[in-house]
Amino acid sequence: MTKPILPLDPDNYQRHLIHGGNRVWAETNCYVDLWVELLHAMGHEPIAALPFTLGIDFEGDQWTFFKFPLNDLYELYGVDVQELSIWRSLVDHIVEQVERGRPVLVELDSFYLPDTSGTAYKLAHVKTTVAVNKIDVENRYMEYFHNQGYFRLTDDDFTKIFNLDLQPGAVVLPPYVEYVKIRRKESLTQKQLVETSIKLLRKQLNLLPQENPFDKFKPRFQLDLEWLMNESLETFHQYSFATLRQYGACYELAHTNLQWLQQQGEKGLDDAISAINEISNGAKAYQFQLARAMNRKKPLDLAPLGAMAQHWEHATESLKNLYL
Repeated sequence: MTKPILPLDPDNYQRHLIHGGNRVWAETNCYVDLWVELLHAMGHEPIAALPFTLGIDFEGDQWTFFKFPLNDLYELYGVDVQELSIWRSLVDHIVEQVERGRPVLVELDSFYLPDTSGTAYKLAHVKTTVAVNKIDVENRYMEYFHNQGYFRLTDDDFTKIFNLDLQPGAVVLPPYVEYVKIRRKESLTQKQLVETSIKLLRKQLNLLPQENPFDKFKPRFQLDLEWLMNESLETFHQYSFATLRQYGACYELAHTNLQWLQQQGEKGLDDAISAINEISNGAKAYQFQLARAMNRKKPLDLAPLGAMAQHWEHATESLKNLYL
């Protein structure tokens, strides 16, 4: 059996507070959520790496699918993320990298991931990313980070998720895979961590959208409502994931980062913290209002989006005055 990279037990794993029960958005997206837990399990504070959440924008057909910038992870934690070229069996590559002490981030099918029970497991084929920490091919066993926690996968699920039962000659498109190399053994001091997080915050303030993203989103959302009213609940979930949930969850992480900086001694953040919190909470409430409007086939008030635009302006101007 391949030794685990980190000595963890899926039955007793303690999640990071970002995935605690008091969160407005229980999940963000699979890539961010697994990095939160992987960094946490490695002994790092992932909140320091969250300034990137301020730079998201409305992209036309969705809000930015936000992800940790890999350069930020290297600067803060000394982890180097590289793409893994798949030229032989996927599971063989994962075994080799795990044996070298490198977590492997791999796109897999949620249909065979037991932790998605009730949403995708045995119900829907959905692409998602997990981080493998332990794997045993002979005994068909794997432990992995996914979404909010740390889980195990066994037996037939293991066989199916790695296509180990395919007929000879069958062709399967390789997934996108990354591996994590530890370049720096010593962690930054708390002071250095805070200083680096603030440095990344300044970088993101220079990358803010030139136009208020909510002002761009509002007219597009108004057009989308015309066809959404005749769509299914499944379409609502898909649309919400790309829009309301995407920016709502992202801004809750931005709120968490600013609160953490305040706890480390940063002053003058109250206004920005409050404004960003209003966006995150407002997106959650608006998501429910959209679902009700679609169900009842009734118009939806667009005023909340105008309020979010004002909160965005207030928060970003406050932060720029503090840090630029």
